[in-house]
Amino acid sequence: MVAYRRETRRDGVAFTVVVTVLSLAGALAMGLVIALSGAPGSLLLATALAALPVGPLVGCFLWLDRYEPEPRSLLIAGLVWGAVVATAAALVLQGVGGWLGGFDDMSMLAVVAPVTEEATKGLFLFLLLWWRRHELDGVLDGIVYAGLVGVGFAFTENILYLAAAYNGTDGIGPGGTEALTGTFVVRCLVSPFAHPLFTAFTGIGVGLAVSSRTGLGRWLFPLTGYAVAVLAHGLWNSATLGGIDNFASVYLTLMAPAFVALMLFAVWRRRSEQVMLTAALNDAARRGLLPATDIPWLVGLGARRAGRAHAREVGGEAGERAMRDYQQAAVELGFLHHRYLRGTPPPDFEVRGQQYVDRLGAVRPYISFPGQVVPTR
Repeated sequence: MVAYRRETRRDGVAFTVVVTVLSLAGALAMGLVIALSGAPGSLLLATALAALPVGPLVGCFLWLDRYEPEPRSLLIAGLVWGAVVATAAALVLQGVGGWLGGFDDMSMLAVVAPVTEEATKGLFLFLLLWWRRHELDGVLDGIVYAGLVGVGFAFTENILYLAAAYNGTDGIGPGGTEALTGTFVVRCLVSPFAHPLFTAFTGIGVGLAVSSRTGLGRWLFPLTGYAVAVLAHGLWNSATLGGIDNFASVYLTLMAPAFVALMLFAVWRRRSEQVMLTAALNDAARRGLLPATDIPWLVGLGARRAGRAHAREVGGEAGERAMRDYQQAAVELGFLHHRYLRGTPPPDFEVRGQQYVDRLGAVRPYISFPGQVVPTR
């Protein structure tokens, strides 16, 4: 699953084909499930309410991803995977598990749902690790991809819960506006981060596997991350069975602090990347791979913005595109060179490194940095 191997163009094609086919199948399946979940009016209302937390949550994870932005196509793929593939697969697995295992409702919610849902969400991360590992530079990338998968999953799940609450088919009450409002407050306002938080543990494990020096770590880190995700998910689901007092207690003492801690950890990781990139690029500069005078303009977010603004002022949109390409190639080179310095270079290290150096050399004659003090963050 996570043993390193040489990546080829066929790996990228295989990833695209598998994700596309499963996304289309999942979309058809979930479209049918949602269509059968209520009247069109209630479904439209449920969809609109479920979409409200999506934008802010996606914005948070994209904000974390500003240093070395991941390909937009892969970020969208993660969001879509969570919304249709993971949800559809989880429904199938839970149905099979409930039929074969004879689980009661409590066991389904506390055990079966966390195991299956974290597996179907985490599969996207494992596919990235297997076929598109070069897009994963570490823990922060794992958190970002995992977060978007979780956001997509929560969106579709919330549609079903909100529609069931409004229609009175959730087995809790008679339905109507009051039931819908209660479900919306709990799922979309109080705990919209639950699924991104759970899956982020798998993302952390996958991120650690990328830079692991041992074969054991490349297996152990992702599996441990998945186990923690299942545990956190199970604790949360169990809390919902204990009434409002137990729910509030678990939320205030465990879930909310865990999410805050995760975001602080992610911010710290992003800031630590500046230190790491500075060291890696300085070593690369000493080897003649790029000018050392460019480095301050490549590692600070404020300096990068100033460099792009200057490039646009001097060279228009073409100049800004060239600067973005230069900055992106330099950061990619920095991450790759850092792995080389740690003793964990990927098998295609030399080929990828030369590609980044070639990109730098091709763009550098057409850009210039502002002649001023490098701005701080």
